[in-house]
Amino acid sequence: MNSKLITTLLMIFVLSACSKEPDQNMSKQTDRPTVTAQFEQSDEMISKYLDQLDDPNTTLDDKKRIVCVDYPKEYKTNYMPSLLKLNPENYTQAKLLSDLDIALSYYKEKENIECKNTPS
Repeated sequence: MNSKLITTLLMIFVLSACSKEPDQNMSKQTDRPTVTAQFEQSDEMISKYLDQLDDPNTTLDDKKRIVCVDYPKEYKTNYMPSLLKLNPENYTQAKLLSDLDIALSYYKEKENIECKNTPS
């Protein structure tokens, strides 16, 4: 009697554990379109920032705000997390932060911008 009870409980445990996995996969599948949309929106925003930085008509104050505040904030809070969720096998946080640093360093040097007390 005890062995039947233990066997039954074990089977229920195994079956319930197996049934939870598809729910988690479904959640990941339904999140993908949302993450893709977030990434595309962030990518568009970053492209606008880069266009402004390359535009000779953009004021130095605007360029400084973009380089010192707006671009790094958008990159770190939206672009990077979305890209890491969509393509974790090809990107790492360290690599993306390095890419950000390279881009910001280029514009800081090009426009002689110094960021004070702000993330770079």
